[in-house]
Amino acid sequence: MTKERVAVALSGGIDSSVAALLLKEAGYETSGVHMRVWDSLCAERLEDQAEQVCRILDIPFHVLDLQREFERCVIDYFCQEYREGRTPNPCVACNQYIKFGFLLDRVLALGAHHLATGHYARVEKSDGGYHLLRAKDTSKDQSYFLYTLNQRKLSYLLFPLGNHTKAEVRQIAKREGLPTAIESSQDLCFISEKNYHAFLGQRFSSVPGDVMDTQGTILGHHRGIAFYTVGQRHGFGLASNAPLYVARMEPENNRVVLGSEEELYSREVTASNLSWLAGELPSEPIAMAAKIRYKSARAEAELFPKVDSVDIRFSQPQWAATPGQAIVFYRGDELLGGGIIDSRL
Repeated sequence: MTKERVAVALSGGIDSSVAALLLKEAGYETSGVHMRVWDSLCAERLEDQAEQVCRILDIPFHVLDLQREFERCVIDYFCQEYREGRTPNPCVACNQYIKFGFLLDRVLALGAHHLATGHYARVEKSDGGYHLLRAKDTSKDQSYFLYTLNQRKLSYLLFPLGNHTKAEVRQIAKREGLPTAIESSQDLCFISEKNYHAFLGQRFSSVPGDVMDTQGTILGHHRGIAFYTVGQRHGFGLASNAPLYVARMEPENNRVVLGSEEELYSREVTASNLSWLAGELPSEPIAMAAKIRYKSARAEAELFPKVDSVDIRFSQPQWAATPGQAIVFYRGDELLGGGIIDSRL
């Protein structure tokens, strides 16, 4: 009987390395593929570590150069969203277009039956199709970043870490002597969080403008709306009796609007660019739970479908819902779908 062939997307980090190990131990004909998406010393080090993992596991190692695709689908999107006063989520874009787009298509064309990654999530199959579920280790669950998948793509994907905790993964890596056993987490693969202002400054010119409060009073000036995000408190040099936060951006007027902590709470958001894993987008309102950012808790809400968007009304007010960020919908452990926040009410 021919073994099923699986290509594992190896980042060079601990999670994808252990995923490859688990699949080989499970009897798959396993190979490792590393995506070359960004040119830096850190990227070179991770590629070397991915190759070293393959030597230890005695599996083939391949490098796929996707720098041009990454520039077009992730970097350009990242910069354009900031230019428009929105806060992008490049990991969602990378998963949608790069990892589970170009990479998936390439490994299938080369004869693999499956693509596996080190994501903490689970896929289950039933008579009704494929279901994407939260990971066993809910503190590390990454299903939020995978809402753009669909039934076809889910049929090819394996997430070997879905039923493991992060502590178990570290123990496995240490036991097997993988070089990533003490690999620390990093910021975005192409930029450090501390340096993103400089990164954006190299990509486009910023235009200073007014900083106002929610009553329309000019408080000062900003150096460009790309350098701010909803919920941000620091970076204005303003004296105030109470803390002020970025409440919204007005790119059409090149303004940053500040408000009190209370003014950033909202019960309703509108989202578009929708993806629905669980069949068709419902035509009637449904109850579900929603996350407005990766690190936020799930909150009970009701979804109201419209023609090209949805309104989501929360049972409890949510703080700093941010245009450009993903909002993801759950029923129990199952991820139903998601979209991009356009506005809050």
